[in-house]
Amino acid sequence: MTNSEQGLYRKAWLLSLFTIFYNVIEGLVSMHFGYQDETLALFGFGVDSFIEVLSGIGIAVMILRIKRNPESNKSIFEKTALKITGAAFYILSVGLLVGIIMNLISGHKPETTLWGVIVSSLSIFTMVWLMYAKKKVGRKLDSEPIIADSNCTKVCVYMSVVLLASSLIYEITGFAYADVIGAAGLIYFSFSEGKEAFEKAEEKGCSCSCH
Repeated sequence: MTNSEQGLYRKAWLLSLFTIFYNVIEGLVSMHFGYQDETLALFGFGVDSFIEVLSGIGIAVMILRIKRNPESNKSIFEKTALKITGAAFYILSVGLLVGIIMNLISGHKPETTLWGVIVSSLSIFTMVWLMYAKKKVGRKLDSEPIIADSNCTKVCVYMSVVLLASSLIYEITGFAYADVIGAAGLIYFSFSEGKEAFEKAEEKGCSCSCH
């Protein structure tokens, strides 16, 4: 492994650590205020933050293994990381679907969505920067798992936009279900990304057996 590659893997590892710690804090804060203000959108957003944590952990472990075994076949580690990211997308899809059903069945209106506006605004700026930083490193390393992880972050950006829009609409109009259509679109997107991650994992498996 060259010094340049070592530097890139270190950067990718630091980005994965930031992903983990930021989303743990974001998830706990969102779940707390979502429960306190009785808003399912914010609470569900907090739960989904831990999906990003799962993806971040998968990438962090993969990078450590590659650094400790630079001469080993990277495809084995990357295949595992891709499967973890793919599983995270599928879990995200199920979580969004459950959130939609709960919103439709309960018909419950939150006390306020002010914290939804605050959390989502901060998340948009943070996740956009993180998404591009991951994608840049992933392309330089030609690492499909890191690029797939950046796509997971992209889903979080879209979710933040949905949360911000729905929170603002509720604060202005009192309409509690503005995020249902947007969340349905996110289910399709996250499921597609999960499927793509597993397909790339299979391609890695093929390249291993071919070698």
